[in-house]
Amino acid sequence: MKAKESQTEQNTANNYKLDDKDKAILSILQQNAKATVTEIAQKVHLSSSPTFDRIKRMEQHGIIKQYVTLVDHTKVQRGLMVICYVSLKEHNKNAGTKFIKSILEMPEVLECYSISGEFDFMLKVVGENMERYYDFHVNKLSQAENVGHIQSVFVMGTIKESLVDI
Repeated sequence: MKAKESQTEQNTANNYKLDDKDKAILSILQQNAKATVTEIAQKVHLSSSPTFDRIKRMEQHGIIKQYVTLVDHTKVQRGLMVICYVSLKEHNKNAGTKFIKSILEMPEVLECYSISGEFDFMLKVVGENMERYYDFHVNKLSQAENVGHIQSVFVMGTIKESLVDI
C-alpha cells in the first residue's frame, strides 16, 4: 500500500510545474527551514498569503517532503562516519524487502541507497568510535538476513555537502 501511495505522490509531484517564484521559495527553505512566511514573501516579492499557498501546494504535491534540522555528527558523539557497501546473497523481492526492513530499524544507518554495480546497497553509517562501529558491523549489519558481503569505507573528511540546485 505504501509503495502505491509513494508512486501516486511521485506522479502528482511530476505533474506540478515549478515557476521561478516556487524555485525561489524552495531555495530559501533549503537554506533555512525556519524562515517565516513573511520573510520568504519579502524575499520573493509576494505577499504572505500567496507565498503560504505556494508552500502548502508544494507540500501537498510532495515536492517539500519534510522540514529537518541538520546536526553536526561530530558534536554529538558520532564522529566516525562510514560508507558501507552491501551485497545480498539472494536477489528477489522478498529477500530485498527483509533486508530493507532490518536497515530501517538500525539508528546507526543515516541513509540507505539501492545501487547498481558490484553491490546492492550503499549505507551511510555514523558511530561514536571504531569500537562502536565494530559492534554495529558484527552484531547488527552482518547479522541482517540475506547479507552476503560488506565493504566498509571510512570517511576521512567531508569536502562538500550540497542542497538541491533548483
